[in-house]
Amino acid sequence: MTYVLAVSGGVDSVVLLDMFAGRINPENLVVAHFEHGIRGKTSKNDALFVKELSQKYRVKCEIDYGDLTKNASEDLARRKRYDFLKSIAAKYSGQLVTAHHQDDLIETIAINLYRGTGWRGLAVFGDKSIARPLVGITKENIYNYALRHNLEWVEDETNLTSQYLRNRLRGKLNALLSDSRREGLVRLHQEQTVLADAISNEIDNLAGEQRQSRYFFIMTPEVVAIELLRDITDAKLTRPQLERLLISIKTLRPGSTYEAGSGVVVEFTKRHFVVINTSRVV
Repeated sequence: MTYVLAVSGGVDSVVLLDMFAGRINPENLVVAHFEHGIRGKTSKNDALFVKELSQKYRVKCEIDYGDLTKNASEDLARRKRYDFLKSIAAKYSGQLVTAHHQDDLIETIAINLYRGTGWRGLAVFGDKSIARPLVGITKENIYNYALRHNLEWVEDETNLTSQYLRNRLRGKLNALLSDSRREGLVRLHQEQTVLADAISNEIDNLAGEQRQSRYFFIMTPEVVAIELLRDITDAKLTRPQLERLLISIKTLRPGSTYEAGSGVVVEFTKRHFVVINTSRVV
């Protein structure tokens, strides 16, 4: 088995690399780094750091340059990065591994709740093609590991800016959540992930023709219709956007076009609707 490790150069991914290098033959490890270009010379230095780190551990290294500007959105940078990471995993027929930890899990849930979500906002990190072995470990434990093993890493200064929603929520979460509450959120996430898998299996069993029938969606309970629309639109829309799309399916005239958001465009006939433009997000 080949493991493709997403390494940014930060403490999380450096610890991930050190852990894997201590257990896996270097020939079966590939470091993948996406230099998005948003931070100019600093991000280029990060790429150089990752390249030298890979040489230290004697593992292969794949680096790609996104040439994004500093005005690029966090979502765009994320999508470009995952496109690259998954392409490298496919190149080596390997398992993609990221350094997401428990704090990342909790922050992602908080972001989903802030933006407007249903119960699925708790079932994050559901992409089965990505392994996240550190998801049960806190950021504090990761720092402690790095210090014990005398590891070196780079700090991303954008983690300190209030430009990004994740950074703004991080401080508040640290102040509000006790250890017991964190553990409760992790358990709830595990339960919701199992539920999400069960619902996905039920959705797969639905007849294909019904999935685009306006009459079917008019007659289906809202909670079920929302889940179906989420699947049809590749999980790109927020809960409020899905609710507005459902209203459009029930009310818009034949020949109408509806822009649901996030690149999702829907066209309507008298009896059916067709999603004509979607872009998938991890």
